[in-house]
Amino acid sequence: MTPQYQIRADHDAHTIVVYQAYSPAIADAALRAGRFVEPFSFHRMTWIKPSFAWLMHRSNWARKPGQERVLAVRITREGWEDALSRAVLTTAAPEAVARAAVHVQWDPERSPRGAALNHYSIQVGIGRRLIRTFTDDWVVGLTDLTPQVRKAAALMQAGHAARAQRLFPAERPYLLPQKLQAAVCPGR
Repeated sequence: MTPQYQIRADHDAHTIVVYQAYSPAIADAALRAGRFVEPFSFHRMTWIKPSFAWLMHRSNWARKPGQERVLAVRITREGWEDALSRAVLTTAAPEAVARAAVHVQWDPERSPRGAALNHYSIQVGIGRRLIRTFTDDWVVGLTDLTPQVRKAAALMQAGHAARAQRLFPAERPYLLPQKLQAAVCPGR
């Protein structure tokens, strides 16, 4: 049985993949430059999600206005864990959340069809004070997953969920150091 609060992600020894959905203008500029550049906003929080299924639910399979393009953002594990070390749960006291450089929120994980599951997926909000560190130091690669997302969405719509799920990136538990786990997992 999956633990209630567990980070599941595509990761290797040095990096972790998080997902974001953007407008074509933001995605195209970032892919051309190989990093985030304007019109990406460096002046507001950006939310990163290691759960592909959760982002598919959130972006309606890249059909929501302003979220038509899905990028896999490969970041360093060092950066990911640095972000988590600065994080405050969004359920903390409002003044602590307001001061935090990074916000962590847990939402129900989603099935390929969008149904809420009995365990949670982490969303990490990188605040304005860390945006440049995220974009310039932590991001090591950007991949456009939009064609893959559209193909999976068409398969889902045609009733071929198992075939669609084969297009999902492989995700497995990401084990955090105990201190970080205690800080970002509710009830620890």
